Amino acid sequence: MNWVSWAEFIALGGHGVYVWGAYGVALVCMIAEPLMAHRRRQAALQAALAQATTHNAANC
Repeated sequence: MNWVSWAEFIALGGHGVYVWGAYGVALVCMIAEPLMAHRRRQAALQAALAQATTHNAANC
């Protein structure tokens, strides 16, 4: 395919909304997944620390 201008390239023959929309959704997912994994890890570490602290306090 040959495009004369950037506007034609962005439009992709009328399919640009679907193509760029799919790229946008994929980008959002690729950014959100590591952020959510980091938050889950932090929550798990805090829960483990709280449980260890409670368990150690009960044994003293």
